[in-house]
Amino acid sequence: MTEKPIISGTIVLYKNNLSILKKTVRSFLDIALPKILYLVDNSPTDVLKNTFIHPDVRYIFVGKNIGFGKAHNSIINKIANESWYHLVLNPDVIFSNKVVPNLVEVLKKEPDVAVIAPKVLYNNGDHQYTSRKYPSILELMGRRIRPLGYILRERIMSADYRDRDLEAPFYVEYLTGCFLLFRTKDYIEINGFDERYFLYMEDVDICRKLDAVNKKKLYYPNECIYHRLERGSTKKIKLFFHHISSVFQYFYKWGVKNKKSYKKND
Repeated sequence: MTEKPIISGTIVLYKNNLSILKKTVRSFLDIALPKILYLVDNSPTDVLKNTFIHPDVRYIFVGKNIGFGKAHNSIINKIANESWYHLVLNPDVIFSNKVVPNLVEVLKKEPDVAVIAPKVLYNNGDHQYTSRKYPSILELMGRRIRPLGYILRERIMSADYRDRDLEAPFYVEYLTGCFLLFRTKDYIEINGFDERYFLYMEDVDICRKLDAVNKKKLYYPNECIYHRLERGSTKKIKLFFHHISSVFQYFYKWGVKNKKSYKKND
């Protein structure tokens, strides 16, 4: 590419549904800005190597499943002097070509905001409530155990900011990780994701890391995207244990009451 990309992006792959993945990749490639997309493949084979041949796509075959955060971090050195904004993107997200350029314009006007995310909808148009307050152990249990969730319904709804106007932008404690548009320099300053999380909770953690450098996180519902949301940890026992492990890692690092001190680059 002769022009420096304004947008870089990463999608971490692992045995993906190809028809869904193609729609996500196409959504990114349709962005009307200079861009580059890294496909970091954690799958056991490189069958996707020749699937996305495009001047704006870079395919990286890892050869083993190194986890979500570590795979996203693998391109940090590449984007350090390459892009102004970096999109962390799930492989099951669809969005119009106007979403990213419009979010970039918002970031240009908000120098204290390190990451922005749009309203996220299910394919049927229902709200996913991806802007949240930092979780407690009890709340996380309530989200997984239906009877407890019923008892904690008001608490969980409050944690999802459902007591606010979700059609207006506001700063949040954390944004879930299916679509996170970072200012590249801020993403690099905090060294991306904490690689001790194999899967799950790394999105909560990275927002805590942004707190350490006094950066804000903005929910911006004037734009919306569609997310399939597989909820793998509710269906596969291995993913469930990854989720439990990440929860323990998170509270060990930050403290049960979310008051533990921390270092900027931890």
